[in-house]
Amino acid sequence: MFTSFRLFTLYTLCTTIIFFISMTTIPLNSNAAEKLKVFTWDGYVLPEEVIEVNKILKQQSYDIEVEVITPWAEGPAQMYDIIRSGKCDISFLTLNYIKMQSERTALLLQPINTSSPRLTNYKHLRPELTNISMGERNNKPLYIPFGGGAYGLWANMNKLKESDLPKSYIDLLLPKWKGRYSLSKAQIQPNIAIALMTLNKSAFYLNDLVVGGKRESVMEFSDPNGSLQKRVNEFYANAGDFWGSAPNYNLDIEASYGIEIVSQNEKGGKWKLISFKEPNTVWMDTINFHKDLQGKKLEAAEIFANFFISKQVQTRVVNKLGMVSVSKLVDSNPLIDQNPNFFNKDLFWPPYDKSTDNIMTSLSDRALKKIGK
Repeated sequence: MFTSFRLFTLYTLCTTIIFFISMTTIPLNSNAAEKLKVFTWDGYVLPEEVIEVNKILKQQSYDIEVEVITPWAEGPAQMYDIIRSGKCDISFLTLNYIKMQSERTALLLQPINTSSPRLTNYKHLRPELTNISMGERNNKPLYIPFGGGAYGLWANMNKLKESDLPKSYIDLLLPKWKGRYSLSKAQIQPNIAIALMTLNKSAFYLNDLVVGGKRESVMEFSDPNGSLQKRVNEFYANAGDFWGSAPNYNLDIEASYGIEIVSQNEKGGKWKLISFKEPNTVWMDTINFHKDLQGKKLEAAEIFANFFISKQVQTRVVNKLGMVSVSKLVDSNPLIDQNPNFFNKDLFWPPYDKSTDNIMTSLSDRALKKIGK
């Protein structure tokens, strides 16, 4: 009897403890919606747009909410690390990042179901942007176009007249432009592309040589005493500024990706992309889905993407971000309107080979050292 009583008491005590432990492990808000985590560039996804997408998801009975994570996207290595860590479901990769470094980022993404009933705006995308091979794996797209632009030189038309503008990149080497234009110090690939074009080569000629295994030509163009190094030295010596994250917009001509131009013009600026006889190299940022995304969360991701290729958001891409819209729905797309061949496939930045990157870095470093930067 005594033993039975002790066992009963012990049983009661144990079940009580288990009950309280289980209670403490129940989330405070067990009805909290699952998060759809978005990793993007600063300014691409606005808080009010997140609210609007979440309303759509709720109306369609998805117990899922969009959440923009930090930090903001910064570059290919950082974006790869965050995607690999599984911290995001959706990313906004620049197109040429996808297959950089032996396609390591591509392996973290899944193909886009372009026929999904939730991607109703996909059919309105510019067709030349939906089948670019550097964004595909096994002939299936790993991206949805979002917006793009040119790395170009922009003239301050408050200071310059149309007749003043240089006609060719090589004109910038004239004494009259000494100290009056800027170049990027952080992302030097476009600087090398400009130098190559003034030598009557394609913008990505060096990368083509490396990928094509043309060792002798690669050595010739990477020679510290060669024609390409000399031309890079000349451009750097004549530049007035080398910017890091963004131009300062205090010179007559600024190298820029174009994203800040709208805000500069809203402040009273009058910046215009210079049309050189050589083409501008172009870039495009994209929307991507993590390979582990599936089920209802994948459907929610498609709804999110569809909203960001809608006329509403794509109009903001043009009017507020100063980018080129990827959609045919927008009423105005200035750079496309001026040049229908703006998004020429041959002008997209390629997924540079690591060897090419190393060579370009050496070319730039030597030129900077020569001018004491």
